[in-house]
Amino acid sequence: PGVAGVSQQHYRASQAQQTQSQHRHQHPHRRQATAAPLEVTYDQPPKCEISGKEAISALSRAKSKECRQQIAEVFCRHKEGALMPEKVTRYCPLEGPCSAWDEDSAESYPHKPVRIAFVLVVHGRASRQFQRLFKAIYHTSHFYYIHVDQRSNYLHRQVQVLAAQYPNVRVTPWRMATIWGGASLLTMYLRSMADLLAIRDWSWDFFINLSAADYPIRTNNQLVAFLSKYREMNFIKSHGRDNARFIRKQGLDRLFYECDTHMWRLGDRKIPEGISVDGGSDWFLLNRKFVEYVINSKDDLVTSMKRFYAYTLLPAESFFHTVLENSAHCESMVDNNLRITNWNRKLGCKCQYKHIVDWCGCSPNDFKPADFHRFQQTVRPTFFARKFEASVNQEIVNQLDAYLFGQFSQGTPALNSYWENVYDEPDGVASLSDTQLTYYHSFSRMGLARATASLQGNPKDHSCRYFPMGHPVSVHLYFQSDQFQGYLVKHHATNLATSKLETMETWVAPKKNFKLTAPPTSTFSRLQFAEIGTDWDAKERMFRNFGGLMGPMDETVGMQKWSKGPNVTVTVVWIDPTNVIAATYDILIDTSAEYTHYHPPLNQPLRPGVWSVRILHHWSPVAEMHFLIAPLAYNKHQPIRQEDTLKFHNGPAKNSYMEQSFHSLNPVLNIPVSLGYVEQAKRNAALTGPELEHWIDSLVGELWEAADVCAVGPTACPVMQACPKNPWSSLSPDPKSQLGAPRADGRIR
Repeated sequence: PGVAGVSQQHYRASQAQQTQSQHRHQHPHRRQATAAPLEVTYDQPPKCEISGKEAISALSRAKSKECRQQIAEVFCRHKEGALMPEKVTRYCPLEGPCSAWDEDSAESYPHKPVRIAFVLVVHGRASRQFQRLFKAIYHTSHFYYIHVDQRSNYLHRQVQVLAAQYPNVRVTPWRMATIWGGASLLTMYLRSMADLLAIRDWSWDFFINLSAADYPIRTNNQLVAFLSKYREMNFIKSHGRDNARFIRKQGLDRLFYECDTHMWRLGDRKIPEGISVDGGSDWFLLNRKFVEYVINSKDDLVTSMKRFYAYTLLPAESFFHTVLENSAHCESMVDNNLRITNWNRKLGCKCQYKHIVDWCGCSPNDFKPADFHRFQQTVRPTFFARKFEASVNQEIVNQLDAYLFGQFSQGTPALNSYWENVYDEPDGVASLSDTQLTYYHSFSRMGLARATASLQGNPKDHSCRYFPMGHPVSVHLYFQSDQFQGYLVKHHATNLATSKLETMETWVAPKKNFKLTAPPTSTFSRLQFAEIGTDWDAKERMFRNFGGLMGPMDETVGMQKWSKGPNVTVTVVWIDPTNVIAATYDILIDTSAEYTHYHPPLNQPLRPGVWSVRILHHWSPVAEMHFLIAPLAYNKHQPIRQEDTLKFHNGPAKNSYMEQSFHSLNPVLNIPVSLGYVEQAKRNAALTGPELEHWIDSLVGELWEAADVCAVGPTACPVMQACPKNPWSSLSPDPKSQLGAPRADGRIR
């Protein structure tokens, strides 16, 4: 399209084209920026002239002076030929790639049970899912070394509590901020291996790395029996046969450098002579003998490969393969990492890491219940699977648990419930956006209003009347049977009857805001659901911003879910709270399309209030949905001042969301233009303090409701239950992820 927002703008959306269409239409009226030479500042001038568009581009984009200095130094050392090894010694006695391993004919060893060192590499906030994984793999005979990403402080606190309960569990005393594809990931593994070798009272035979998104698909006894039989082998998955293609695809022939939590591409480089470079999966099982070689050897192969892979994209996917295949240990290589991974290239290869890596990468999809049969395949030995995310689907984990360890007894609470923390008081409110802080405070006030309403029959009784105090204590997402049920906000309030501080947890649930308006007999019946949100995950086809907590400066995306059927074109119309038509566009839905999504390039700030989106077929209404752009009660985590409310709450300049006005469509769509709406919006935009909070609460109340409230500690309110007795509360029992003392068989259950 030549002009953004023209009502006849089309985009074709099939499964394979969703992301391309989104990127193509994201800002169709903006020209692609060309790289202009920028004034780059350094502490010390570079020792050479920086040339090549990739290095110049990296320097222009790097945020910190330290990072720019490092990029320049690495580039100049590479230019001088002082960075990369030119030739490396191969110690493997075999010619060509290692021979394939046959499980039946391989030499096996005495069955003294092996002991495993699990290195758990975790990040995020899914502590309960991590606890389930830990519970599933725990045995008193093994050892567990846990690295928590430097940015995941909540999870680190949870993991430290867990580790204190078991003598064979330790948390790394150091933490790194690893990134997808980053050199830091290899550094983290090598450092963990060195630590494990240095722990004198941990006598282990195998190193296994796992993430919090992994889960076992065989029991500990089966894994130990297998590895005890093949204790001399190293299990590592290679990419396949076309080595030249692998080198190109992985960017092994490019120079990369990591700083400012980004992998910068700086130009080309040559693969060293004398060795064969290999790679594949960065999940592996390595025996102690090989780990000792990698950590302690000072031979040419190991030292050269550590140099080479320090400047490599995805180094953990290639370093161990290359060292193993070219070392004296090459005959111990088994081309099988004993894992099954849920690859769906059509969905998983969407360049979703472009913001942290100058390259395109692929990521596996989450397993769902329909995939369960794949875990029972017996074509090759497999003991672990990935990926699993309980916030996407917990049922598959429940199925695996039952398959491996037996069903929980009937009546066990919370089997289909899942809680995931999104905020914890020690994180500090600076970890929240102003939009989140605004919503969470409003949710807290909704809970207090519900508590007050519980004693409506007695207006003189103040025992359930409260005044809110301070910021929220914690916030959790709550799911039941894999359906998002809302937010749980723990917060403080002063009881007006006793003047004492009480702590409570409020459950706010989203109201239904999508409605099919086409009559049941309509010829158009493909649309199943539609939603507006932010943080669209094209791989899992869901919004990561659960419930759509959006403010005036958010980048909104419209999503539609379709059933299969004939090709059809629909018109989508976005209408702001004052009945201004902000955007309209047509979508051509292919026969096989299941999901479509589009980000209309709206000028910001978006006007606060309840927006509506209509979907039309031949200009006849098919569906309507509503979403809230919440006014902000906070700016930079402080109560917002009037000068800022006028900036954020007045809508876009000249009331124009796009270059083109859709004013002429108002009568066609029967959307009345009301000066009263506009005047009220202007008055609301100037609100601050309690009046602003009242406006926010009235808007939030249109799309959310306080489903329940409970007491965390003592309360004077006689009708308020204790939270542990409420099955929805984050404080209620959750046996499937709770950890206890090991049983006689060495496991936790």
